[in-house]
Amino acid sequence: MKYTYTLLFIIILNNCLSQPSENKHEKTKSTNENTVIKLSEDSLHSTFLIEIPIKVPLHYHNWHTENIVVVQGKALMKLGSDTLTIRKGDQVTILKGAPHEVIKVISKKSLKVYSIQSPKFDPADRYLVEPR
Repeated sequence: MKYTYTLLFIIILNNCLSQPSENKHEKTKSTNENTVIKLSEDSLHSTFLIEIPIKVPLHYHNWHTENIVVVQGKALMKLGSDTLTIRKGDQVTILKGAPHEVIKVISKKSLKVYSIQSPKFDPADRYLVEPR
């Protein structure tokens, strides 16, 4: 039953994104060529569509857990001390406090992920980790 709800959630999100919109989604940030589009939010969660053409720097969050679902592309990702290859269809849970980054996108297309964060994302809860 859990997988049915997850699949239904992904289908609904894909359906929403495939429909033309008139400012339907709020574009919240575009930095380092990454694009972040806020899809929904309340006090308990924030849901974003994030497009990453190159990388995301190493960082962590103290106050929230992040779940990502890859909808396009392939990349090397560091999560804690592990290095993962993530690709379309993968789901990754990033617990609060876990350092993570997209080391590099390794597909011709950019990496696109749904990022579901709980509780509501606060930009102040993004701590960059300096390289040693």
